[in-house]
Amino acid sequence: MLGLRPLPRTLDACLRDITSAKWESRAGATEELGRHVEGSDLLPDEVRARAITALEKALADEHPAVRSRAATALADANATSALPKLLVAVEDDDAFVRQMALSALGELGDSRATVKLQRALADARPEVRYQALIAYTRVHDEGASAAISTALGDDDCAVRHIALRLAEDRLDRGDAAPAHVRAAERLLADTHGDVSVAAAIYLARALRGEAPAAAKSVLLAVARGEPASEVGIEEEQGALEACGEANLTDAIPALERRAYGLARFVRDTSATHAKGALAALGHARATTDLLADLTSRAPEKRGKAIVAVGRARLEAARATLLALAQEPATRELAEEALVRLGPAS
Repeated sequence: MLGLRPLPRTLDACLRDITSAKWESRAGATEELGRHVEGSDLLPDEVRARAITALEKALADEHPAVRSRAATALADANATSALPKLLVAVEDDDAFVRQMALSALGELGDSRATVKLQRALADARPEVRYQALIAYTRVHDEGASAAISTALGDDDCAVRHIALRLAEDRLDRGDAAPAHVRAAERLLADTHGDVSVAAAIYLARALRGEAPAAAKSVLLAVARGEPASEVGIEEEQGALEACGEANLTDAIPALERRAYGLARFVRDTSATHAKGALAALGHARATTDLLADLTSRAPEKRGKAIVAVGRARLEAARATLLALAQEPATRELAEEALVRLGPAS
């Protein structure tokens, strides 16, 4: 017979169990202690300090599962005082602990980690380069573009892929670096599907209607469900949205099938993303549907619609988005969508 799931530990119980003789108990207590401290403005300073000290000690635990959770918890707690210990953890014998320590340095965003992260960018281990790149772009904005350019030529496909995603993130800040554009054009022919598709998405968003024909060809293949190799769902959905940004009218029949075809009843066709692309291409039905979904009572449908109208830069959604930006449940998504719309004309 299945037992009941144990109740979450209290803060005091976490502080007790983080020194348990059983590593499973220590690991669980470390993770839960991080949740207690994360974003809590109500903890007295002395209690918070005690919790941070316990997490710093856990970062040197004999078991890697405890150490990795401690790194994550310290980042969630914004424990900048733990930076020296996290810098040491970057050299941990366990690969996953190293990755979580690098991730934590990026989350903390402390520029004192710059030199360590810069060295990690050239590490022989691809998983270290991967996490180091994400962290480095967060703590050293001035050098981020150059680091991304180097990573776009990395031997490891996962590093190339995350470099494209980070380059794409910088587009929202107006940073369409020519070196990134040239690298993305080259990566359209990458043998790894996610890399090739991510390159096409980047070019569509950086150059919009001026994206090269090869990029549009990749996007059209994804919309039709016939990419040369399998791609992840995030890249598939991004490619559908990018069809609208690239003004790829040839994709309209495939997007309509995804948005309104019978297949959507038996599998995930990314219908909302397809509607967003159609709306960007001036499709009346898709536009009407998305505007209606913005006021849906279903949180998931409403959230997807907010993202879609932002990606489509649908001016007709502005008034509703302004209202949604006043609601706590939808504020963040609505504000991001309004940024994509730009100033009111």
